[in-house]
Amino acid sequence: MTVAEAWNGPLGQHWAAHPDRYNAMLDGFDAALFDAAAVADGDRVVDIGCGSGLTTRMAALRAPAGRVTGVDISEPLVGRARALTDDAQFPHVTYRLGDAQSCAFEPGGYDLAISRGGVMFFADPVAAFANIAGALRPGGRLVFLCPQPAQPDGEERKALGLLASLLGRDHTTESAVATAMASLSEPERIHEVLGAAGFTDIEVTGVSADTCWGKDAADAVGFFVSRAPGLAVSDATRAAMTSALLPYETPRGVMLRAGVWVVAARTP
Repeated sequence: MTVAEAWNGPLGQHWAAHPDRYNAMLDGFDAALFDAAAVADGDRVVDIGCGSGLTTRMAALRAPAGRVTGVDISEPLVGRARALTDDAQFPHVTYRLGDAQSCAFEPGGYDLAISRGGVMFFADPVAAFANIAGALRPGGRLVFLCPQPAQPDGEERKALGLLASLLGRDHTTESAVATAMASLSEPERIHEVLGAAGFTDIEVTGVSADTCWGKDAADAVGFFVSRAPGLAVSDATRAAMTSALLPYETPRGVMLRAGVWVVAARTP
């Protein structure tokens, strides 16, 4: 299954059905994204890989005199984003279904491009970022988040790997989506791709935060299992998975530490 097929199939459907869950996983990184983006009141913003539109709407609140466009390759997620966006509150927000690698953006039509983990999935990253650069005015800004390399002893990798093994699945088995997720995990690669695409003043900063997987261990296991539709899981396996997550329970929920890169760059 290709990346596009996954985001328009079971994966995209699951994200569209559980926007609050996925946003809760990522909201620990929102401040870092928007601090770096420094959205101004009148900015024209494009949100790449906008998902269910939360970051699009967050940008719109910061740019009430501007306009914000969310772009995503997933039809289920774009539909969900439109359904969650109040036209009266956000008259300056629009959504586009499409691949940012090939979208016919208005040349120089935006001041800022942002993305919360939506830029790792391009078939040709240099071509994609070059297309995004063309959509930005001279001196326009690009700010995005992408995962840091998974550390063998990292909480998220350890816990999710253990859950996968209890399900009888190999957590390290590569898929098109898993491979793409790691495509920009090395700062050297980020500099190489963005430089080749025409960006300058490239900065890569590491940020760590807790990702919330559920209100308690049992809830987190239920959500984890739901990401594999039709999978039969015995009570004994669920109990073992729940026990594996008990060390990560906190008053805020099941929290797993993870790291991202905050990447900022400009067009010449």
